[in-house]
Amino acid sequence: MVAFAQLHAQNHKIIELSNVFLYLVRERSMCDTEVACDLFFDLTTRIREHMELVDRELCGRLIAHSEQRVKNTANRFLSGSTEIKRIFAAYVKQWCSQQRHSLTIGDHAAFLQDTEQMMALVMDRIQRETEHLYPLIRQVQGNDKEVA
Repeated sequence: MVAFAQLHAQNHKIIELSNVFLYLVRERSMCDTEVACDLFFDLTTRIREHMELVDRELCGRLIAHSEQRVKNTANRFLSGSTEIKRIFAAYVKQWCSQQRHSLTIGDHAAFLQDTEQMMALVMDRIQRETEHLYPLIRQVQGNDKEVA
């Protein structure tokens, strides 16, 4: 079972890493450091794992619920996840080399703009989870600690 505490801890860590990464890469010379690359790969892994967990454990279970409004909310989150994952995959493909474990930045201004937009998209998703999905699960299951 997935606990709200675990989901909130994941969200907190993603937000923390995103903020540090954004701060770090504003300076072009920092983008080529091992620290920035490690942070990038850790962040992208955490984002993927969190989204997969939410999709599988939360939305997957809500889709089977008897109430249509609950199913609709789960479907909206799953559709949003699909779109975010598509955009995220394109972002990662454009700006990093997984083989060499490095960032591949030819245009720093474009990279920074894409990174800010990507992180804003992730932050928006986390906010929507916290404000809409988690309360729905609490309501449906009547349990404040465990969500699935």
